[in-house]
Amino acid sequence: MNIGSQNWHGPGTLVEWLTRICSVLNLVILSVTCIMVVAEFRFDWCERLVGNYLSFTNDVRPENGAIWEAGRHMVSALQSLDQMALARESAGRTVRTADSFADLSAKLGPGEWANLDKERFRALYLSLSPYRRRRVVDPVRLVWLLNSGSTDRIFCEGRRGGMKIFFVDSQNRVVQQVDLDVQTLGKKGSRPVIPGTLDTAPKFFGRIYPASLFFTAVSKLPKEMSADLILDTEDLLSEKGILERVGVGNSAQDGFICLGFEFRHLGEFRVVEVKAREWAIWQLTLVMKGEG
Repeated sequence: MNIGSQNWHGPGTLVEWLTRICSVLNLVILSVTCIMVVAEFRFDWCERLVGNYLSFTNDVRPENGAIWEAGRHMVSALQSLDQMALARESAGRTVRTADSFADLSAKLGPGEWANLDKERFRALYLSLSPYRRRRVVDPVRLVWLLNSGSTDRIFCEGRRGGMKIFFVDSQNRVVQQVDLDVQTLGKKGSRPVIPGTLDTAPKFFGRIYPASLFFTAVSKLPKEMSADLILDTEDLLSEKGILERVGVGNSAQDGFICLGFEFRHLGEFRVVEVKAREWAIWQLTLVMKGEG
């Protein structure tokens, strides 16, 4: 009983303290601890073990906290930068490969932007017919925009049915804006063609003439007047079939009157609309009526 009771109370002398401290169990624990500490400093095994555990359980741990948020923001920012770089590269490729404003408009989606240098814009502009150039921007005004130093950059923005062109100065101010539709651009497949005959178009009512009469009257006009009658015949020359009749619009806009040319091809009728000089049309109408 005395021996058992002595084991439960604290050591009373220094010798008993040393005896208990230097016991085999304590020495074994101290040795193992020292070995683990030295091994950690030497081989970083504890860090590797924790890292492997975290990596293994990464998919099942909840993604919350400041570190996760910072990581998500970084990934989102990198993705945005990649998308911006790809969009810029795609826009540059679009500008380089476009052979006309119509082609450029077709390749630019609504809201997409592309940067045009002055030489590239000049090349695309000069590829247009003289009549379409004036519809894009006045040639005299364009000389000033491209050669006076007032324009620093040129941007084009795609939109549904055409595109917009912005001339921007060094202060990021728009000095000229041009809004182009597919008809102005002369985009292939977008010519002002109306299925059917001239009789279905109210603006030509009462002013429809046989094609032979129309062109006979044109031949009677002075050469300088007939040459300036229709400024752009590209749409008419692109049409197939037999020209049956010609309709003259009953109203003028900006000094032009709409003409409708009725073609018959493979049993179907189509009307191609073009613009003609108002003053020349009035003279032509007098000739067709026998008054000129």
